[in-house]
Amino acid sequence: MAEPANKPEWPCLPKAKTIDFMLKTRLITASVILPLFLSALFYLPDIFWVTLILGLTVIGAREWSQLTRLSVKHTIVFMLLTVLIGSESVIFLRESMQMDVYTRDLIAAYGISVVFWIIAAPLYLKQTYKIEHPVFAMIFGWIVLIPTCLALYQLRTISPMLLLGFMATIWISDTAAYFTGRALGKHKLAPSISPNKTWEGVAGALIAVFLYGIAWSLWLADQALMIALTPLLIVMAVLGVVGDLYESLIKRQAGVKDSGNILPGHGGILDRIDALTSTLPLAMLAVLLFYSPSS
Repeated sequence: MAEPANKPEWPCLPKAKTIDFMLKTRLITASVILPLFLSALFYLPDIFWVTLILGLTVIGAREWSQLTRLSVKHTIVFMLLTVLIGSESVIFLRESMQMDVYTRDLIAAYGISVVFWIIAAPLYLKQTYKIEHPVFAMIFGWIVLIPTCLALYQLRTISPMLLLGFMATIWISDTAAYFTGRALGKHKLAPSISPNKTWEGVAGALIAVFLYGIAWSLWLADQALMIALTPLLIVMAVLGVVGDLYESLIKRQAGVKDSGNILPGHGGILDRIDALTSTLPLAMLAVLLFYSPSS
């Protein structure tokens, strides 16, 4: 019996409906999480903000251990050391910032993160290495998570608006990339790692971030800052793509779609902070080197 001529088109309908459902779920989750995050950012006392970001770091570490297939024994060691290193680092940073919020006592952590995302991560993506040894899996996990935790704390202490401005860079970049890619995307960025990402999406993200940088600089009414801020935000957008692709590769190697399921429609914590892990340490490093009163 002959097959209907239009049968190959049938699977497209469920896929389109699935995409729409996922988008709606993401929007609903975001509409709940965003107000809670903004309330925490501006109104949560310092000690509770520390607790929050350390908690997110620990959850991220748990997801990382699953993605890198750490054994139960290695996962326990990794989690305990993450709590120890993270809490001790934040306590040390907190004490240092009581003297100077622009302290550079932990600038090495930000520097290591920036070097990792500019050099090591792109090489990892190009060669598509797979993390096999548990020690390296732990070290890479700490490089991804700990500097991000420290940047979230120090930037918020300097100015919640400053932290929000840097985070908004990534949100704007991701949103522009998503909708530009859906509307115009034809050329795949990294089909073997993340098939849905396109060069057109990246271009849309960079244009949106450029305009955002100009608007932010004009709002600050500082011409010198305009010259430096917009390029920084564009570099952040590029590194955000690297961070996104890096986590996508780790997930693909682990054979999973999301790092977790704690956020409906968004996946896990790592799925939400992948681009922040590659950009906030850079932003903090730039602030310490070029914008702090002591620079």
